[in-house]
Amino acid sequence: MAKKPGRTAASRAVQLPAKSAEAAVTAPNRRRAQKGRRAPRVLVVGDVMLDRYWFGQVNRISPESPVPVVLVERIEERLGGAANVARNAAALGAEVELLSVIGKDEAGDCLSALTATDGIRARFHRDASVPTTVKLRVIGRQQQLLRIDFETSPSNEVLAAKLQDFERSVVDNDLVILSDYAKGTLVHVERMIRIARRLGKPVLVDPKGDDYRRYRGATLLTPNKSEFRQVAGAWSTHPELIAKAQRLRNTLGLEALLITRSEEGMTLFRKSSVLNMPAQAREVYDVSGAGDTVIATLGVKLAGRASWHEAVRAANLAAGIVVGKLGTAVVHPEELAAAEAAQPR
Repeated sequence: MAKKPGRTAASRAVQLPAKSAEAAVTAPNRRRAQKGRRAPRVLVVGDVMLDRYWFGQVNRISPESPVPVVLVERIEERLGGAANVARNAAALGAEVELLSVIGKDEAGDCLSALTATDGIRARFHRDASVPTTVKLRVIGRQQQLLRIDFETSPSNEVLAAKLQDFERSVVDNDLVILSDYAKGTLVHVERMIRIARRLGKPVLVDPKGDDYRRYRGATLLTPNKSEFRQVAGAWSTHPELIAKAQRLRNTLGLEALLITRSEEGMTLFRKSSVLNMPAQAREVYDVSGAGDTVIATLGVKLAGRASWHEAVRAANLAAGIVVGKLGTAVVHPEELAAAEAAQPR
């Protein structure tokens, strides 16, 4: 009988894994360890997805077509999209509430179990008419060979109910993160921003698409270099980049705009200042989910009353750590503290 591939600790297996960088200390334990201090409360809203990884050996080419044959030996399931943002914030010690839409299916059940394991208070609206968004990656010899996506936009009725939940939840949180993956969950993003800002809550947005007018009035946007170019157009000099960034920030009424620039680091634009953070020199293993880590770190730090400089510095260090890990991963406080201690004074 052929041996079935096993699920790792990242899945819903009952048996706990051996201690690792990802599971050695849970988020709830970290929050309890913060003696006398209330943990930052962060509300994450957006498109959640289940990241599935099939790991296997590649020893031959298929006789049917010139493609590798992968013998799957191990399966991992991880939180993706807005759920990965929530997971990163929880790993850094925040009390996290996650609001989103999933399907009434096995993948949705898996998402619910994984969020509970990571200490995230998830408020999922189950939509029987759509499947839960799943990204399936096939990995052979530590390289991604194929990705298969399963996704459908949720119904208007479920989205309206989610907006009502948002109005109740935003009151009890210090800061809001809107994680837009263009899967349809944030159709009411303009109203969400207005509601949160009216209550004095900072709103951080990881944007998507070529029309940022829907994010008008947010506190901060965090596009990467390619996303910003799609909206603002190309530039050839750093002064030209500054002019385009400040123009967009002014047009949208943002307090700040953070552009992540891969090997060039990241740049924060505010009304009267521009802050450049050079990239951390690390071996890049996988950049998937790095943007989630950046906005989650910013959110936790700002909700904890850190300055903009402190928050961006921490986010830059966290990004340098997470790209050295495979797939969607998190950064723990001890890793961030070690990175900060290694910085030149």
